[in-house]
Amino acid sequence: MFTSAVRRFATSPSSLSSAGKRGISVQSLLHGSPEAKKEGDLESAQHSKLVGRGKYVHGFEIHRVKPDQVEEYKEAAKRFYTGIKDDADLKVKLTGSWETIVGQQDTFLHILEYENYAGYDKTTKLIRKSKEYSDAHKALLPFINSRSSQLNQEFAFFPTAPPHTEGGLFELRSYQLKPGTLLEWETTWRRGIEARRQFVAPVGAWFSQVGRLHQTHHLWQYPDLQARKELRQKAWQIDGWAETVSKTSKMADSMDSFILSPLDFSPLK
Repeated sequence: MFTSAVRRFATSPSSLSSAGKRGISVQSLLHGSPEAKKEGDLESAQHSKLVGRGKYVHGFEIHRVKPDQVEEYKEAAKRFYTGIKDDADLKVKLTGSWETIVGQQDTFLHILEYENYAGYDKTTKLIRKSKEYSDAHKALLPFINSRSSQLNQEFAFFPTAPPHTEGGLFELRSYQLKPGTLLEWETTWRRGIEARRQFVAPVGAWFSQVGRLHQTHHLWQYPDLQARKELRQKAWQIDGWAETVSKTSKMADSMDSFILSPLDFSPLK
């Protein structure tokens, strides 16, 4: 999304290594739920089954827009995304649409919610076959420099918030994890979030399944940047949060933070 982040969202053939290949005992690696300990399988598909909610697939669509055509892009995006959102036959929900205001400029994020992978297949086929939606999508392209997509699943412990209007801004935090650490990362973060959510809770939390692998994302909402600073400082005073940050940071190769402003047609704003 955002100079380096856009590149990382590109499809990668990387995959998780099994415990056996790493020559490490399963017990030393499994730090997830009791179900995870029983399974003893660290392959990526099993990780997804253990930590994911499994009900929906969320598509992240990232567009890098030509700086002098941002307003034209917004109008074209509104036509396309509200059109598919309002079509009951497509069975897809628009979680939200945002513009980056701190981070890579002239970059837009759209998150779509599909009814699992079968729903994704059905929805995208219907959109491609529709002249109305094909024309609306083509109208977007002249304003875009580059685009990428990623399919994500929600973490089981935190489903995405329903549409609401609270105002303010959003922060998307993205983490590139070391392969094989998803279970441990999920457990550590799930425990630590109880300290953080005393002041603010994420409106969404996902991990990647198609596209750039081994990534997790959290979406937060704040009244403004000053409130963000104050709420984050309060979290550091609660037992458990500092430990969570210390442990999870060691599992990540890189981290990104982007401040986003919702577009006027975004259900989450």
